[in-house]
Amino acid sequence: MFTIMLIEDDVTLFGEIKERLAQWSYNVYGVQAFDQVFQEFTTVKPDLVIIDIQLPKFDGFHWCRMIRAHSNVPIIFLSSRDHPTDMVMSMQLGADDFVQKPFHFDVLIAKIQATLRRVYNYNTERIELRTWRGATVEYVKNTVSSKQGTIDLTKNEMFILKILTEHKNQIVSREELIKNLWDHEHFVSDNTLTVNVNRLRKKLETIGLDTYIETKVGQGYMATEEASP
Repeated sequence: MFTIMLIEDDVTLFGEIKERLAQWSYNVYGVQAFDQVFQEFTTVKPDLVIIDIQLPKFDGFHWCRMIRAHSNVPIIFLSSRDHPTDMVMSMQLGADDFVQKPFHFDVLIAKIQATLRRVYNYNTERIELRTWRGATVEYVKNTVSSKQGTIDLTKNEMFILKILTEHKNQIVSREELIKNLWDHEHFVSDNTLTVNVNRLRKKLETIGLDTYIETKVGQGYMATEEASP
């Protein structure tokens, strides 16, 4: 059974979400003290975190930063604010998805299920690592290592890199990436993919690999590989 940590201060909404998730056999943990969110996170060790942006004491962005600095656990944001910058900020901080309030519970359930499948199923594949441009991509550890160092990736960043490196020197369309990442295009904006790819590139830049993911305007992305001698 997956444990979901729900950081939501609206008592009524928290109860509704918990009840619906219980119907899907999820164990839901509610935060007891909103100034001790990170401490409770380290104690509970949830499989997924759902965070509202507007919270007492500190906002959801603050807690996302703290959690992401220590863990790659999947994070889904909730927000009642109609600010496009909220979605961009959440993705830049390493969130896996974003849900705008008010939302249909079926959409939230679909996003949770897709995220959990993506994060906890693909690491069970036989191939645990791949070489790319002289670097080692380790799917289980979510790391990429080159002569210039090692970087840690979030689950989404690694999944994007995994798909691209499985199709070296081939264009992978944005639609295909979105479908593989979120299972259905309806549940994610095109901008979310852009933010994730840009964040991946910035991390790859620190180990000299950012230029090897090319943008093919109007088509998608391609991870390039040198031809074998």
